[in-house]
Amino acid sequence: MSRFYNDSIFWIEVDKIKPNPFQPRREFDDVQLRSLSDSIRQYGVLQALIVTRNEVEKEDGGMGVEYELVAGERRLRAARLAGLAQVPVLIRTGEETDLMKLELAIIENIQREDLSPVDRARAFDRLVREFNFKHHEIGKKVGKSREYVSNSLRILTLPEYIINALSENKITEGHTRPLMMLIDRPQEQETLFKEILFKKLNVREAEGIARHIAVERARKLIDQELIDIEDQFKEKLGTRVRIEKRSASTQGGEEGGRVTIDFFNKDDLRSLLDRIISNAVEEKILAEDKSQTDENDGSLYSVANFSI
Repeated sequence: MSRFYNDSIFWIEVDKIKPNPFQPRREFDDVQLRSLSDSIRQYGVLQALIVTRNEVEKEDGGMGVEYELVAGERRLRAARLAGLAQVPVLIRTGEETDLMKLELAIIENIQREDLSPVDRARAFDRLVREFNFKHHEIGKKVGKSREYVSNSLRILTLPEYIINALSENKITEGHTRPLMMLIDRPQEQETLFKEILFKKLNVREAEGIARHIAVERARKLIDQELIDIEDQFKEKLGTRVRIEKRSASTQGGEEGGRVTIDFFNKDDLRSLLDRIISNAVEEKILAEDKSQTDENDGSLYSVANFSI
């Protein structure tokens, strides 16, 4: 039995078609939309939209008909942009549940590879939270593997600023993999994210840095004090700082090593210098205040006098 009314295409006024409330896409590329609109203006809508038909009561007591979009949001928007009064539609028969509307909207976009990674992840998340779908069940619905669904959902565990950058195409979906490797190290994750943006790192370069960080952290676990000092540097300077100890044999039995501070450009380097100077001045003032307080037998007069 066909799911479409009379197996026929109908021409419906665009103003009578309501948007799909379960449309997973939040962003529509303006350039691509205008391109599709130009094509529609020249050739028409070549693929029918899918809608449901509902009878509604009018304010005057009469009955009217309205249509709700199930699939074809981009085509509808482009048709409106092209100035079309009517569009071709297939009308689905039977009662459409919220789940069915969401499923169809997701499946259409996935099949067309027309859904951004973030919108796809959020759509999968809705299927999990609102309809209790398992990852492998979603995979079957969209013709993808369970791993594909799970990896998509992991995008939502990233900080909001990284998710927004992915939505705005400032980074690629591939870049999220090395960033997720640092999910439990937010400072290093943020620094790597900035490096991807400012240094235009490709995915392989970003993955190399993320792996290096993981290896270095594992190596330093034997020296917790070194990790604590490194973290304090990072907190003060707001960038990646690496402390490397030289082996005792290369230092004649004495401890030593080097501190490496990452920066992105000259302005960033100047900012780092200002922070170092500012921190040094602050430490000096605190030390002088403490000295004066000690000399005054615990009196806070010197601190108050300095503030004035």
